[in-house]
Amino acid sequence: MAKNLLIVESPAKAKTINKYLGKDFTVLASYGHVRDLVPKEGAVDPAHGFAMRYDLIEKNERHVEAIAKAAKAADALYLATDPDREGEAISWHIAEILRERGLLEGKPLHRVVFTEITPRAIREAMTQPRQIAADLVDAQQARRALDYLVGFNLSPVLWRKVQRGLSAGRVQSPALRMIVEREEEIEAFVAREYWSIEAECAHPSQPFTAKLVKLDGKKFEQFTVTDGDSAQAARERIAQAAGGALHVTDVASKERKRRPSPPFTTSTLQQEAARKLGFTTKRTMQVAQKLYEGVAIGEEGTVGLISYMRTDSVNLSAEALAELRDVIARDFGTRALPDKPNFYTTKSKNAQEAHEAVRPTSALRTPAQVARFLSDDERRLYELIWKRAVASQMVPATLNTVSVDLAAGSAHGFRASGTTVVDPGFLAVYEEGKDTRGKDDEDEGRKLPPMKPGERVPLDRIHADQHFTQPPPRFTEAALVKALEEYGIGRPSTYASIIQTLLFRKYVEMESRSFRPTDVGRAVSNFLSSHFTRYVDYDFTARLEDELDAVSRGEEEWVPLMEKFWGPFKELVDDKTESVDRSEATGARELGTDPKSGKPVSVRLGRYGPYAQIGTAEDADKPTFASLRPGQSMHTIALADALELFRLPRKLGESGGEQVSVGIGRFGPFAKRGSVYASLKKEDDPYTIDLARAVALIEEKEEIARNRIIKEFPGSDIQVLNGRYGPYISDGKLNGRIPKDREPASLTLEEVTQLLEETGKPMRGRFGKKAVAKKAPAKAVKKTAAKKAPATKVAKKTAKKAAKKTTRKAAGKAATKARRAAVRKPVAAPAEAAGSLSTPAKGVRGRKRVVKKAPTGDDAPF
Repeated sequence: MAKNLLIVESPAKAKTINKYLGKDFTVLASYGHVRDLVPKEGAVDPAHGFAMRYDLIEKNERHVEAIAKAAKAADALYLATDPDREGEAISWHIAEILRERGLLEGKPLHRVVFTEITPRAIREAMTQPRQIAADLVDAQQARRALDYLVGFNLSPVLWRKVQRGLSAGRVQSPALRMIVEREEEIEAFVAREYWSIEAECAHPSQPFTAKLVKLDGKKFEQFTVTDGDSAQAARERIAQAAGGALHVTDVASKERKRRPSPPFTTSTLQQEAARKLGFTTKRTMQVAQKLYEGVAIGEEGTVGLISYMRTDSVNLSAEALAELRDVIARDFGTRALPDKPNFYTTKSKNAQEAHEAVRPTSALRTPAQVARFLSDDERRLYELIWKRAVASQMVPATLNTVSVDLAAGSAHGFRASGTTVVDPGFLAVYEEGKDTRGKDDEDEGRKLPPMKPGERVPLDRIHADQHFTQPPPRFTEAALVKALEEYGIGRPSTYASIIQTLLFRKYVEMESRSFRPTDVGRAVSNFLSSHFTRYVDYDFTARLEDELDAVSRGEEEWVPLMEKFWGPFKELVDDKTESVDRSEATGARELGTDPKSGKPVSVRLGRYGPYAQIGTAEDADKPTFASLRPGQSMHTIALADALELFRLPRKLGESGGEQVSVGIGRFGPFAKRGSVYASLKKEDDPYTIDLARAVALIEEKEEIARNRIIKEFPGSDIQVLNGRYGPYISDGKLNGRIPKDREPASLTLEEVTQLLEETGKPMRGRFGKKAVAKKAPAKAVKKTAAKKAPATKVAKKTAKKAAKKTTRKAAGKAATKARRAAVRKPVAAPAEAAGSLSTPAKGVRGRKRVVKKAPTGDDAPF
């Protein structure tokens, strides 16, 4: 065993670093967080200084045991988890576990930090060890406790008032609110008509177009002309005044500089990868993690290609700057190199946690040189990071903008503009992507012919074009990340998890790469915005993030911060639990009156989603219900569309002397003939399907059923059946496998009985039938007993071995339980932190007790 033990988070990182440190070090991985809050109420105790109870994360127990075993034999320990709050908390948890087991006595414990996985960076970090940073741990603990308390107290309110199984989170709720409010803006938007007028000029050197800027002596604005007749009349007046030509009245030329963008932070990397590569935030972070942890690069071996990818900083180290400048001078010439390095100021108030921007660990490794060692995703993302870093240290681009004013008589005027690149500067390497609906510079790259004041430019024609104002666009991933960063909500390392949580909870859906809130998501957001306004307020959430940052800097204590938050929050939760009416909380809408029954038609949110309802609970007859169709929303559906839903079930006609109908059940749309049901295919619409198609689906189902049974055995429930994945054995309760070398139809009753005993597993799904006990004939019992008698000794021996194995397993479990119990005790504030991996469980339906699990950190599911 090596003298020194170094612990990192991921096995890939451990493998890479182990090669750098040599035989004196053992490098092990914790596989992320090792402890989390116990998954039940009371894990955070506000009455005792917000003391927190922890438990080992079950899936990582064996990794903890491996670390403990290695720590016992090691002379010194080094904690090298990630250089942020989460990484600091993981190091602290590992240290606490080892300390509680008495494995740190007399042994030095070092915290080492590096932002890139290269031999130089690792060696340098090992020479500069420090202690675990209590301020960072406190900040992570406060964040974890806040998220736990919000989730555990707010989610049950949603269960009672909106829908079972829902949950709310401190950071995700404001993000959901953004998406919902944008959708409401889109729905409330009323388009306005407007017309633009352009002149097509036939200049001898080069034709070009010019926009109308003055009409009848007044400035021409967006809504100056709002109908076709006015546009046509204006076009005719201008044409008559122009007399076939426009006259140049002014030519202005202006040179300007455009500076390069700074190197990537986490959020700008996510935005740019979404715009240029089409990556989701999750995909970006997964690929970046691989590039950071290390890739095998030929003879060079495994090396990290980029610096740490969770950072708010735009700084670059002196070594990185020097190397970038060398590459620029070598590949683009000294004209592309500024006299001094370019320095950038971060927008983040707390950018000291990871001290550098996302950059290549060596700019000398060009994308072309490493491309053959990378996957396609890795190659594309590395190229993006490399080019952005290189461009950030190049000279600005020099652009020349020319603007020409042209007159049509004395009352009307046009303007044409063009921008050309005089010196590309950094644009030779990289240009920042733009949102598809952003305000792009239409004139960039457009070159106008040379013109002088007084010059007469032939007029080809004047045309007028109709336009309508557009609603604000839905948020794309890039736009949402940008908005969250601008508001100061969450932190860049959490954005990917926030988005994944919203999608996983089905609070939002992706539609044309944009977020559309579901009815459930809107109900949650509107409920929280109405009754917990302060806690989904953008400014409040941002201020709370700032206070957590202040804790990480040692400027504020975490327990007073928790106390300031907890009192008013708990009081509001208790009040709303009793006072809010459920129908108001779910956003029920009355659409109008059913013309047939005269009863009110409404839409509501129920246990299984949004539905339409005719009638009320107070009516003598029970209300009738119909689920909304995919793509329909209870917030936008009209009365006519809601009434259309009640056309089901539809009677299509007769087939084989039996009625054929279609409807929608709990498991989706179906066709029915007699007692036979057949699910409709994805392409089938229950509202439009015809009789022939429905009969075809039913007969296909019947054909499958006829061919399902390969063999039956009189007097036995066991059958040999054809299944989706091939032949198998079933008695209605257990399913068993058939050996590949056996012909299913040739199996005997004795063989299938034995196979079912050896390989049988309980049936899953809704089709398993309840087993009915049958008394076997006396002769069969006697015969079976006689056959099994010789195996009695073997059976006893097997049972004895099984008993021993069970005893050993039970003892092992008891030992594990004891170890886990040892770390469950409440720990006094303030120097603690928790993990962020467990997720809240959905409420158990019916009368069963609802089991709550601890919500996770600021990147946690609701």
